Amino acid sequence: MSSFAPYACHPDDSRGRLHAEQLSTFRSPWQRDRDRIIHSSAFRRLKHKTQVFVEQEGDAYRGDYFRTRLTHTVEVAQVARTIAGALNLNTDLAESVALAHDLGHPPFGHTGEDALAALMAPYGGFDHNAQALRIVTRLERHYADFDGLNLTWESLEGIAKHNGPVLGPLPYALAEVNAEWDLELHTNASAEAQVAAVADDVAYNHHDLHDGLRAGLFTEDDLAELPVVGPAFAEVDDRHPGLDPDRRRHEALRRVFGVMVEDVIAVAQNRLLSLQPASAQDIRDMDGPIIRFSKPLYQNIKAIKSFLFARMYRAPSVVDERVRVTAMLNDLFPLFLNDPAQMPGDWGAEATDAPDKTRRARIVLDYVAGMTDRYAIAEHQRLLGL
Repeated sequence: MSSFAPYACHPDDSRGRLHAEQLSTFRSPWQRDRDRIIHSSAFRRLKHKTQVFVEQEGDAYRGDYFRTRLTHTVEVAQVARTIAGALNLNTDLAESVALAHDLGHPPFGHTGEDALAALMAPYGGFDHNAQALRIVTRLERHYADFDGLNLTWESLEGIAKHNGPVLGPLPYALAEVNAEWDLELHTNASAEAQVAAVADDVAYNHHDLHDGLRAGLFTEDDLAELPVVGPAFAEVDDRHPGLDPDRRRHEALRRVFGVMVEDVIAVAQNRLLSLQPASAQDIRDMDGPIIRFSKPLYQNIKAIKSFLFARMYRAPSVVDERVRVTAMLNDLFPLFLNDPAQMPGDWGAEATDAPDKTRRARIVLDYVAGMTDRYAIAEHQRLLGL
């Protein structure tokens, strides 16, 4: 305990769980949360959910090499532990939030999220962060005494607020959870949850460059003028002239990764030293996040993101896939909504017995959002023959 900074979340100060449980004899509350997340069904399904490229047989992108939601999540958790450890924060809590942060993503990445948000507009909308909370509080049904995983307040807070305070109208899934247990949505999250959010940025900015290069959507020469990235390749060429292309790429991108992590740690150390927060609550009550990139690096990352948006996320081949999978979800969702018996087992029965169309739509959403890419494609083929 003494190794934690005063502004870290301390296990002895946890607000506990909604459903009281006996404390573990050998695990802290957040080690227990981490383990429950890893052993959840939703976590396993991340293996076959898209990060950018849709999983399919005969993938022209050599898809086995690309990140999925699961590999992305593992990378985020690793970065989060590194940053949290350097700042004397609670690494177990940072890891728990990182491991849970993408549980609510539907199949087909952000394309799937956009499609389901449009389909759910009449029924309360869709937000993947809110859906992650719904999963860990309701949809995981394995324990005898409660639905969900019965995570600690701090882990739930981190899932809800890792991107900052949640103001204005709430997604219905978040509103339901918050009504049962106030997550103080108007405040910042803990420093550990903020670390998980920045770790997410670090991980995807790094691996999307790598995956885009592997997919042939751009080349190393295209990256030469980008801030941070171009100098990283130049440094590798200076130190290791004639290095083979795969090693050159890896060496350069790991330097990009290191620049981002070291910047976050240095900025946080300086801000913590200046502001002297005395407790985890002091972090929550600040005007803004304490864990963030420096302003110069943030501007450089914006340039990298703009490049990735134009050359990767909106590349013609990726856009074609977006159109194809959006059409699949636009077919499946109304099919299940109008004929819930097409859903298996308890899903179909629960939707059939729903008291109104909004409740039925939310059950259908839970089912469709939980699909993996391959299952959604297979169900579309089975039900519609397309």
